[in-house]
Amino acid sequence: MKQKSSKKLLSTSLLLVLIALVSLTAATTAWMTIADSTRLKTMRLDVTSGANLRFDLDSHETFEEYVKSLRLIDIADRILRDQGYHPRENPLSPVTTTDCIHFTLENGEPAAKESYMEFVLHFMATDDMVVHLTTAGEEGTRIFSDEVSDIAKAMRISFTADDSTAVYDPGMEPGSEEGLGGKIFGLARGNRIVYDASNTLFFLNAGVDKPVTVRIWLEGTDEICTDALRGVPYHIQLRFVGTDENGNLLEDSRTTTRRSAAATPTEERNENK
Repeated sequence: MKQKSSKKLLSTSLLLVLIALVSLTAATTAWMTIADSTRLKTMRLDVTSGANLRFDLDSHETFEEYVKSLRLIDIADRILRDQGYHPRENPLSPVTTTDCIHFTLENGEPAAKESYMEFVLHFMATDDMVVHLTTAGEEGTRIFSDEVSDIAKAMRISFTADDSTAVYDPGMEPGSEEGLGGKIFGLARGNRIVYDASNTLFFLNAGVDKPVTVRIWLEGTDEICTDALRGVPYHIQLRFVGTDENGNLLEDSRTTTRRSAAATPTEERNENK
């Protein structure tokens, strides 16, 4: 068992929330087609613990210029400006990919850019850190619907930084495997999560901007991607945390002693090997 560092650094996490309404039409065995538009009602990104990890749609010179939250309208307007379509007005269609760059439809033809969602977030932190997704806590990463419990298994979310891609597959068991031009990984639920190389997204050097391309799509080849999803509202919630190179959550000694019992519990690295 590795000894945890006695040095308390910063506790930092980032929350990405998307709420979408999916309207689906006819399907084959695993593929289905979305009719009308996938209406993203709200998207919110928040720093939920500490203030040492921030982001924005543009790069900046100083940490203070980055923000703790973005609205859907901010991201949608940027997509409209850069890609020529608005997510509120265009449908997401089931697609598939081999590299998280080029997407195709069921018939093998190239997918239109509005068939999936793509945008760039710029991250900056006040300390060096390894960034992971986490499922711990009420605001931890999850994709869910009140109507179809398995909807998460049809979703994929990729993060590309420094020419390296990590793909989150909610239907996958904890761990990772090579694929899609990088690695595909799954996460344990709740406080059982272990932060290690399998779920590392990217590295941040203190005070240095990091552009990260985020892509969200419905995987048409997944067996869950069928007519059962027609008209189902769903909610995507992503939370990011920073760790040291050994997977220990970084904590801010200035806030640790002031954290109240009512605060969201800080995730601990599971060291019960």
